[in-house]
Amino acid sequence: MATVDQQLALITRGADEIIQQEELRKKLALGRPLRVKAGFDPTAPDLHLGHTVLINKLRQFQELGHEVIFLIGDFTGMIGDPTGKSATRPPLSREDVLRNADTYKEQVFKILDESKTRVEFNSSWMNTIGAAGMIKLAGQYTVARMLERDDFDKRYKGNQPIAIHEFLYPLVQGYDSVALEADVELGGTDQKFNLLMGRTLQKTYGQSPQICLTMPILEGLDGVQKMSKSLGNYVGVNDAPGEMYRKLLSLPDSLTWRYYELLSACSNERIEALKAEAVALGSPQEAKKAFALEMVERFHGVEAAQAAPKSAGNQIALGHIPDNVPEVEVDIGEQESIHILPLLREAGLVQNGKAAKDVFGRGAVYLDGAQLNEEASFSRGDSHVIQAGKKKIARVTIK
Repeated sequence: MATVDQQLALITRGADEIIQQEELRKKLALGRPLRVKAGFDPTAPDLHLGHTVLINKLRQFQELGHEVIFLIGDFTGMIGDPTGKSATRPPLSREDVLRNADTYKEQVFKILDESKTRVEFNSSWMNTIGAAGMIKLAGQYTVARMLERDDFDKRYKGNQPIAIHEFLYPLVQGYDSVALEADVELGGTDQKFNLLMGRTLQKTYGQSPQICLTMPILEGLDGVQKMSKSLGNYVGVNDAPGEMYRKLLSLPDSLTWRYYELLSACSNERIEALKAEAVALGSPQEAKKAFALEMVERFHGVEAAQAAPKSAGNQIALGHIPDNVPEVEVDIGEQESIHILPLLREAGLVQNGKAAKDVFGRGAVYLDGAQLNEEASFSRGDSHVIQAGKKKIARVTIK
């Protein structure tokens, strides 16, 4: 097993918060595999890369020799997680939960080592706790403390109904940590309240409190909002290889290293080397290609990764100049020069000024194969291959 400092370097990579890090150091120093828990309610069977941030961290714990417990919340899934909700969430049927759970496992074991993963269902203990046990559990926390939770507080102040069973959700999630005697629990930043509940209940039941490790919410391909299918800025785990490769190449340069940090299996040292190469090249485009291939290989295999650039179809890799580039002439009349934003519009590479701003915001404008900044201007007689996004490219000559 790696040293405590080596383990901490990997465990803290990309983490938003660790409560408490010194306690984690002491647990690691015990020299035994820690029980690392993450719970998943099987409510959305189709995963995207944003969902896998947590799973990737679990894989790192596995690689360090710790015991990973993949907890499927089949019991809590029938309550409905109130986190971030402005209204009571409709519970799933038992059949929906089990069907989604099978799909979930199929996808996550593309990241986790199935042979080293302990899969649990929280119905195993919650179905046997009985009414008396549930009353005892409910007695461990007050309504006032429950209403300190941000989403409950907002709904209460806004006169939005809160069903009694929603208070049970964080209590049951916390009790899961008691049942599993978890040393560490992982969750998104929006799960902090629930993770802390585990610490509280473990103390009540005479256990050493778990470490709470929260992971950030991953931004989508637009570089602004969180990755979401409804926003169309996502990369799906089950996306076709060429589609996955194409989407990841469109990632804004500013997010390249964040995606590496949260999703890549590359070591910290390798990521630093890639950063140095990007600085030398003046662009992280090669690093993005390597990352895209890594993700395709992870979810689809080596052969699919090798074929992905070609199977991306009529999409053009950013910075790549294909054969037979169409030619466009732009007449600037009496002007001495033209700025890149109106040039993109005049050349037919974008529809309007807003679209030009957007494509620059995504870092997807290239001049003769090199990424271009928004300050560029061009004079009469200039002729360059200009690319705006994945589909628009032309040799533009200024007249």
